[in-house]
Amino acid sequence: MDNSIIFAVGGVILGLVIGFIIAKTLEKNNASKLVKEAKKSATLILKEAKSEGESLKKDKILQAKEKFIELKSEHEKVILARDKKMADAEKRTRDKESQVSSELSKSKKLNDTLENKIKDYNHRLDVVEKKQEEVDKLHKSQVQQLEVISSLSAEEAKEQLVESLKGEAKNDAMAYIQSSLEEAKLTAEQDAKKVIINTIQRIGTEEAVDNCVSVFNIESDDVKGRIIGREGRNIRAIEAATGVEIIVDDTPEAIILSCFDSVRREVARLSLHKLVTDGRIHPARIEEVVKKTQKQIEQEIIEVGKRTVIDLGIHNLHPELIKMVGRMKYRSSYGQNLLQHSREVAKLCGVMAAELGLNPKLAKRAGLLHDIGKVPDAEADMETPHAILGMQWAEKFNEKDDVCNAIGAHHDEIEMKSLLAPIVQVCDAISGARPGARRQVLDSYIQRLKDLEEIAFGFAGVKKAYAIQAGRELRVIVESEKVDDQKASELSFSISQKVQTDMTYPGQVKVTVIRETRAVNIAK
Repeated sequence: MDNSIIFAVGGVILGLVIGFIIAKTLEKNNASKLVKEAKKSATLILKEAKSEGESLKKDKILQAKEKFIELKSEHEKVILARDKKMADAEKRTRDKESQVSSELSKSKKLNDTLENKIKDYNHRLDVVEKKQEEVDKLHKSQVQQLEVISSLSAEEAKEQLVESLKGEAKNDAMAYIQSSLEEAKLTAEQDAKKVIINTIQRIGTEEAVDNCVSVFNIESDDVKGRIIGREGRNIRAIEAATGVEIIVDDTPEAIILSCFDSVRREVARLSLHKLVTDGRIHPARIEEVVKKTQKQIEQEIIEVGKRTVIDLGIHNLHPELIKMVGRMKYRSSYGQNLLQHSREVAKLCGVMAAELGLNPKLAKRAGLLHDIGKVPDAEADMETPHAILGMQWAEKFNEKDDVCNAIGAHHDEIEMKSLLAPIVQVCDAISGARPGARRQVLDSYIQRLKDLEEIAFGFAGVKKAYAIQAGRELRVIVESEKVDDQKASELSFSISQKVQTDMTYPGQVKVTVIRETRAVNIAK
């Protein structure tokens, strides 16, 4: 029993040993197969890697060769361009060298010619000096012979000859002067009349007298209501902004603008035209349009001045003087338009100067500028005569002395120093003396209205002042921050008393003081 168990256990152990040996053998065989297969696959991978490496190597070498060829071609191009530039530079240098050498040769030839001429000149100069010495010696010998013959020295002979010639010359000169004076007396007045008549006949001008009203035409009477506005606020705004009295009456399709200042009337007329065309008529819009129109008028003044000097052929006039010439369009002198008068005087001066053989352009310049002192200026002294004031402005802007003297002397305030001055004086008189050219009453009337406004501006706090209704009303606009309601009433009384004591006028003058307070804010 025990032996059988032992044998069984031993058989089992033996079987296990044999199975283990067989398993190891099989495992070893499998491992050797796997190793062989791995070696084969590794060999294949290595072959493939080598082939791919060779192909990549060939590609990279090929690309490197192509890049090298490309760089080489670019480098060759750069070298060729550089060689070309160097060749061009060498060519230019050679050309310059040849040009310089030719110039040097020409210069050398000229120097040789000049030296030859200098030698020739020196030789001739020596010959002339020798001949001059011979002439001097001959002259001295002849003088000595004459002194021996006449028993007089050379100085005594000269004195006797000069005295005899003086007497004859004095008698001849007195006779010539006497005859010239008699002839001049006979012909001077006739010649002067002839020059003046020829000048007047060659200058034809229109007669134009300024007035104090303008008519604004409208398409229908319905526009009048829009201009007046609710409770008259629009028309009051226009009058306050422009200083022009707006007269809306039964005249069909027309509104009358009344003001002695033609600039204000023109601003009011253009502003009304813009407002009626646009259709928006209210106080804020009115103020905006009036400001734009005032700027437009200022620009138009400059354009008028430029056109005037171009038409008259006057050049290099200072811009400030051109502005003054443009302002003449809106100024009058004794009812005569100042610009038209100055243009007429300039043309007359040019023709008369040409008749007398003087410079017509300078005469035109003096004639155009002779009344610039009548153009108002904020810095001007109103007590200075307009001729002196115009001369000071002309001197300030570097006009010639003859022009300045002609401006200042055309009313005999200063002495005339050139012929331009009497020409300007005569032409000014000719232009003003034509029938219908001037109206003394209108000028004094306009001056009275200006004086009326100046009285208002003499009080503190006054912003604007307008004389309207032909001087029967003085409308004063004050600054609301400086003048309250009580002071406005006192100011109205003070101005009326000042007008009453300082001015002479027909009828009554109504003084209206307007004080307006505004609150303005901006929403953003």
